[in-house]
Amino acid sequence: MRLSIVIPVLNEGRALPALLAGLKASFPRAELIVVDGGSADDSLARAREQAHLVLRSAPGRARQMNRGAAAARREWLFFLHADSRPDFGAAQLAAQLPETPAWGFFRLRLIGRSRALGTISRLINCRSAWTRIATGDQGLIVHAQLFRRCGGFAEIPLMEDVEFTARLRAVGKPLAPDLYVESSARRWDEQGVAATVLRMWALRAAYALGVSPRRLWAHYYGRHALRRDRREARLARNADRPTERDNTILKEHQRRG
Repeated sequence: MRLSIVIPVLNEGRALPALLAGLKASFPRAELIVVDGGSADDSLARAREQAHLVLRSAPGRARQMNRGAAAARREWLFFLHADSRPDFGAAQLAAQLPETPAWGFFRLRLIGRSRALGTISRLINCRSAWTRIATGDQGLIVHAQLFRRCGGFAEIPLMEDVEFTARLRAVGKPLAPDLYVESSARRWDEQGVAATVLRMWALRAAYALGVSPRRLWAHYYGRHALRRDRREARLARNADRPTERDNTILKEHQRRG
């Protein structure tokens, strides 16, 4: 199995060392690609210690994942959040992947303080199995050929995972390996389980009714979000231009491939 693991990050310097070390142990032949969205902490330095390729991008998870996918050299793309951990290894994953282009997602196990998280994880897994739509916390795996054919992630500020898996669903039935990704429940712990469930339901319902992802993002992140989003959009053109160092690293990475 030829696998590239793409990890979008923003201020995840504390989480990256353990995450990358675990991935290298569980997927020793995988290509580890970290795409930083303008971190103010030491995320870049921590990523460069262990990742095979570290890229920089303007902020935005969809934009970052697309940038990582464009540089990936392997047959399968595994998109993983920095606060998530696959509870399986390369051999277990390879045994459940077909030879033909396909896509899929994993079962979610939320890790946090609340006793209700086990029930919430099961409900999320049931919803994904029924709707065939997943969120990024679950981890997404897509054959590179299929990813390119579908045009990658729509570069929207929220719901990029829901939008992308809805398009993939129209192409074919997802793989649903009996494998788990463990994801941090810090949002649930900080905001409360009931409040977080209600907010997630409201966001999904509003998106289904046609509310723009930008408005949803502003609601989710607060009243200053739209102003920040407009400022970041103005900066995105220059931020996405690779530096001389970025070009040198990318060329060397491609040469080795």
